[in-house]
Amino acid sequence: MSRPVLPLSLLILALAACGAPPPDEQQQALAQAEQRARAQASRAPEAPPPADADACDATQAQWLVGKTPGQADADQARTDARATSVRLLKPDQPVSMEFNAARLNIELDEKGMVVSVRCG
Repeated sequence: MSRPVLPLSLLILALAACGAPPPDEQQQALAQAEQRARAQASRAPEAPPPADADACDATQAQWLVGKTPGQADADQARTDARATSVRLLKPDQPVSMEFNAARLNIELDEKGMVVSVRCG
């Protein structure tokens, strides 16, 4: 009769070892998690990186799209976009592919009308 008691006692010990941690540990873990969540929520959001003063902003020269620009218009668009240089790009015109963040590119169609304005 002692044989069936031995495996039953081992089973009870095994189940006791696999049980949940004592409630005080669970409460402590929950309190720590809540504290981390509050600290994360109270942090100030990161500020966006400052804009590069040398880079142009093509959104300020979008007024040129749909127009046939003269030299005065190109110069005004360069000034508005805070670009250091401007180039007019005609269809099938060979251009260098180097990126220049301070340059304003004005793309023209076959009739000389502006189809897009971008930096680079």
